[in-house]
Amino acid sequence: MAAPDRMDERLRALGLVEAQRMAQAVFADVMARGLFVPGSSEREAGNRIGDLARQMFGRAARRPGRIVRSGPHTVLPYEQEPPDRVISEDDIVVADLGPVLGGYEADFARTVAFGSDPGKHSLVEDLSKVFAAGREAFHADSGITGGQLHAEARAIAAKAGWTLGGRHIGRLAGTTPTANVHGVRADSPVQADSFLCPDNDRPLRRTVQDGWQAHWILEIHLVDEHRGFGGSHKGLLDLS
Repeated sequence: MAAPDRMDERLRALGLVEAQRMAQAVFADVMARGLFVPGSSEREAGNRIGDLARQMFGRAARRPGRIVRSGPHTVLPYEQEPPDRVISEDDIVVADLGPVLGGYEADFARTVAFGSDPGKHSLVEDLSKVFAAGREAFHADSGITGGQLHAEARAIAAKAGWTLGGRHIGRLAGTTPTANVHGVRADSPVQADSFLCPDNDRPLRRTVQDGWQAHWILEIHLVDEHRGFGGSHKGLLDLS
């Protein structure tokens, strides 16, 4: 297969940026309409978000699986699906919209804190700060590797008083326009270079399968290990 030309690359990058814009628009409308509020279950809230996404984008959106997590469920690995839970008045809640727009390689998550718990509100604020610092570190070093970026994010999170959740802080947006690396183990030696993880010693700015330019999703997952809650902030690392 011939390597993609500049127009192919540009169209793919624009598609990723558009997918993120779509996810941002869905999340903004979710917040404006109060679609996940105390008293709703996680599954009910997720179904309402999926319905809204289809109203906004038609067939571009699909009915998701579990996309809303709250309270103690926010510290669990994404591959672990806990029983449904009702969102309480002082919960922290994560909405992961990647499954809603999965066909567009979108991976977008945001976290909201209800109630007046200062620790939970601090975590929400620090999520965006650590995410921004990660993007700054990427743009400041043209040769940065996945392992180096992971170490940078871990140090920033620790300085703010949080622990990084999970084995990695992101992944390839896809090795081809239709590829999907969800479910691949980040601790596999063969797959480490597809993740922003400690074992990835390859530069992030490179070409991948079939000559496509690598594009990355940054996934910051912060956890308060003592109090048992966490949050996520996901979005494009190298495109905006």
